[in-house]
Amino acid sequence: METLEKRISYRFNNRSYLMQALTHSSFANERNNGSKSNERMEFLGDSVLSLITSQFLFETYPDMPEGELSKFKASLVCTESLSGFASQICLGDYLFLGKGETLTGGAHRPSILEDAFESLIAAIYLDGGLEKAREFVLGFLRPALENHNINFKDYKTTLQEVIQQNPDQSINYVFVGSSGPDHDKVFEAEVRLNSNVIGRGKGKSKKSAEQAAAKEALKLMGLG
Repeated sequence: METLEKRISYRFNNRSYLMQALTHSSFANERNNGSKSNERMEFLGDSVLSLITSQFLFETYPDMPEGELSKFKASLVCTESLSGFASQICLGDYLFLGKGETLTGGAHRPSILEDAFESLIAAIYLDGGLEKAREFVLGFLRPALENHNINFKDYKTTLQEVIQQNPDQSINYVFVGSSGPDHDKVFEAEVRLNSNVIGRGKGKSKKSAEQAAAKEALKLMGLG
């Protein structure tokens, strides 16, 4: 734990937050002793990351329109980016994984690294507050911004821009299931216009499943 703390330049007051952030569900399920996985931490970390990234881009680009800010943000917090940030600190080396995940290379799987990175953000936030979490996140965002080329196609933002042309309509994303073993899970999402399904998609992470659903919706509209 001390080695990881040195890598992230943050020392925990309560290491139980760090332990939970590093505990994958496969490990917790195998132990079956009340150990908590990082799934709830991931949920919180995703929101904290979104706030920090949004404010950072808002302040860095005061003249950039909302649509471009959304696309830029999506490219910075996509699975590829977050798993890359996790790899920079060798986060996979510190994860508690089940036997199956360990044998199948879970420590290097992008979706697991993405979830662990978001969980680590949540752990720092719970232990040290928003400013400490911001320091941690910006340590990755600033260098990424300096070398960033936006090549990520943000179908969700494009679809949102299309739907916003009619103020009476709204869309939301619903996860309808997952399949496969823990080490190779595939998520399925639907995008709904009001209450009607207009696209379905699958992906190795929930974010990629949402993007795939939005892509299908755009294609069915003749815009893909």
